[in-house]
Amino acid sequence: MIPSNRLIFLGFLVAGTLSGCASQKPAENPDAARKRPEAEAIRGKPAEGETVTQLDANGDGQTDVWEFRLKDVLVRKELDLNWDGRVDVTQYMDPQGAKVREVMDLDYDGKVDATYQYAEGKRTQGERDLDGDGKSDSWLYYENDTLVRKERDANHDGRVDYWEYWEGGQVDRIGEDLDGDGTVDQWTRNPKTKPAAE
Repeated sequence: MIPSNRLIFLGFLVAGTLSGCASQKPAENPDAARKRPEAEAIRGKPAEGETVTQLDANGDGQTDVWEFRLKDVLVRKELDLNWDGRVDVTQYMDPQGAKVREVMDLDYDGKVDATYQYAEGKRTQGERDLDGDGKSDSWLYYENDTLVRKERDANHDGRVDYWEYWEGGQVDRIGEDLDGDGTVDQWTRNPKTKPAAE
C-alpha cells in the first residue's frame, strides 16, 4: 500500500471510530453499569483459538492495527490512533462483522475511559469515567445515531445529579439536582432553542 493510501485508510479508521456521538436507547439496567469496581484494560488477551493479524496502517514500520479472528471471523480490532505503539481503541464485532461494542483509552493510561454500545451499526449508549477512578460517572444515550441525553454524577456520590437533553445537535435544556435527592431541582433552557409546542 502506498503511503497516501495508508493515510487515507487510517483516516477512515479514525473517522469511523470517533464519529457517532449519536444514537440512544435508555439503559436497561443503569445501576449495574455504574458499579464497575475498576477500569478494564484497553488491551485484551487473545482468547483460545483466536489468531491475530498485525497491520501497519501509516507505513512507519510499526503495527497500528491488530485484528483478532476466531475461525476466520473478525471478532475484535485494536487500534493505535496516535501511533505511540499502544492500543487506544478496541472494537468488538458480532459474527456478521458489525460493531457491537467499542472501548477507548482517552487519557493513554492503558485503561478504558469510555465504552459505547452499538445495535445495527448505530451507537445506542455510552459511559465514561471522567475522573479516572475506574467508575463511570457520565452516561450518554442516543436515538437514531444522534445524541439525545447525557447524565452525570458530578459530585461523585454514585447518583446522577446532572442531565443534559439534546435536540438538533445542541443542548436544549439542563437539569440539576441541588439537594442530592435524585430529582431535578433546577432547569436551565438554552435560549437559542425553541420551547416545545404546548
